[in-house]
Amino acid sequence: MKKIGIVGIGMLGNAVALHLLDLGFQVTVYNRTKEKIIQLKEKGAKIATSPKEVATNSELVIIIVRDANAVKEISFESNGIVEGKHSGLIVADMSTIDPSESKQISEKFLKNNISKLDIPVMGGPNVAISGDLVMMVSGNKESFEQCKNVFEKIANKIFFLGNEGTAHAIKLAMNLQITMLALALSEGIMLVEKTNVEPKKFLEILNSTYFKTGMSENKAFKMIEGNYDATFTLSNLKKDITTMTSTAKSLGIDLPMIRKAEEIYENAINEGLGDYDYTGIIEYIKKINNF
Repeated sequence: MKKIGIVGIGMLGNAVALHLLDLGFQVTVYNRTKEKIIQLKEKGAKIATSPKEVATNSELVIIIVRDANAVKEISFESNGIVEGKHSGLIVADMSTIDPSESKQISEKFLKNNISKLDIPVMGGPNVAISGDLVMMVSGNKESFEQCKNVFEKIANKIFFLGNEGTAHAIKLAMNLQITMLALALSEGIMLVEKTNVEPKKFLEILNSTYFKTGMSENKAFKMIEGNYDATFTLSNLKKDITTMTSTAKSLGIDLPMIRKAEEIYENAINEGLGDYDYTGIIEYIKKINNF
């Protein structure tokens, strides 16, 4: 495959598109906000006027939009992807959505004779630009094999997980870990600061133990410095947290910690922190402690 379409040019979509362009792929993009595609146009991307046009000009269309409703809109409404269908077209959804919604969307694509894969990823635009994402894939195995040459350029690790929806379930579980780690680091930093201990010493000790994480080794130091340049915004993580709680409800299970986290992140957004990186949740913890 050489002709790749991308619908949804946020931070992640932009980085994926730039990387594919650098590797010589023919990339066609669509985004409702035109300002976000200027850089891609300058780099040689074909700018489409609709998702339909993206599909018409592509062998593989990658969707990277906010939620399931947006996926349905750009896929099935007027001038949507299905209107640009042709023999061999494959759609891959990199958005983070409810697994049950993903299955329904896959079924609707199949009724239009289009194979759809789930391909959520771990890692932000800073790693997407070099093709070092971790990708989870579910859906038709034959379609996966057809797209593998592209996916291997986007991600340095790929996990094929079987039936539709599975990859999105694991993606939600992964983002649950991110949510809890950001809160744990925020509260740990607050605790040591209130006892007049240098937070960097806390991180040095933490990172000398079994309990260290990539977040504690990297982003936690930026949290101490008040550096919240967003690679994944607090509001976007809150959106995913709400998807986690609704998915849990539909499965008949109770996840009490993520329910509490949803409340905390909602409060942080109400305090104007939504455009911060998700690690900016520490600012909300500081605020409620008058720090």
